[in-house]
Amino acid sequence: MDRRFITVLGVSLLFALVVSGIFYQLSKGGGGSSSTAVVETKDLVVATKPLAVGSTLKAEDVKLIKIPASAFPKGGFSKLEEVVDRPIISNILIDEPLVEGRIAAKGAGMGLAPIIPTGMRAVSLKVSDVVGVVGFVQPGLHVDVLVTGRPPKATATMTATVLQNITVLSSGQALAPDAKGQAINYQSVTLLVTPTQAEILTLAQTEGHIQLVLRNSRDSEVKPTPGSDGYKLYGTAADRVAAERMEGPNIDLAEPVAPKPRRRAPPPRAEAKVRAPFVPRLVPEVPNEIIMIRGDKRTTETVAPARPGANRNQAPVDPPLDGTPNPKPEGTP
Repeated sequence: MDRRFITVLGVSLLFALVVSGIFYQLSKGGGGSSSTAVVETKDLVVATKPLAVGSTLKAEDVKLIKIPASAFPKGGFSKLEEVVDRPIISNILIDEPLVEGRIAAKGAGMGLAPIIPTGMRAVSLKVSDVVGVVGFVQPGLHVDVLVTGRPPKATATMTATVLQNITVLSSGQALAPDAKGQAINYQSVTLLVTPTQAEILTLAQTEGHIQLVLRNSRDSEVKPTPGSDGYKLYGTAADRVAAERMEGPNIDLAEPVAPKPRRRAPPPRAEAKVRAPFVPRLVPEVPNEIIMIRGDKRTTETVAPARPGANRNQAPVDPPLDGTPNPKPEGTP
């Protein structure tokens, strides 16, 4: 065998042993440092079973687990006594950490009261008032409130949308929707409203018939609506205009319309005065008296007055009853 070949082979083997030794030392040193690292942990309170909204936490509903301190959730709890006897305001799953946003403060009450945010109100409606979507108006969904009635001084019944995008708090006693999405049997629905909306809703229940309209929970747009009445439903636009001219327009529940000013009636025409026919006034004729003195005797004699234009030597003639003029006496021109 060639001596030169043996020399090259030996040098190569020696070089390979040196490289292998270096890599072995490097890998051994890195493994030793990682095994000695210490990870900091922290206790976290989690649920031992699914917890429904409205219930109160008990000691058997929660437990402690250890997690890395870096993974500790914001608002979490490290002690069991911090969460026991506090109401649940949002559904909690098994092994889910308890945080401040899921439970209410101690003494906040039980059932529906802890769910109502500060400054808001809860108003309940009978199930007969929500015909059409009964059974499917479940907690967490959003609805519009419609009222049907006859506004003051209106001529026809109308329907108007009085509230929009209202959150449903509960369906009867159920404070959470059905897990399978099926209809729930209940007798009332509770809505989350502001104090002003609570007044409107209470008045609507008294003055008319209420109906809830279910809407998509992602649709939060609030848009004013004109309302509908019997003229829009059965009649034509011309019928509505004619009715408004005769009896006045319908009045919206949300925005009352000022009444139209009354027109002043024209003054009555003066009737033509009819002059009464002229009736001559009859003056009674007074007889003339003549005093006659004959010697020592004095007498008074009455003489009838002569008619104008009559002959003194002829007796007066009364006018005919038919209105014709008196005939001229004989001997007169």
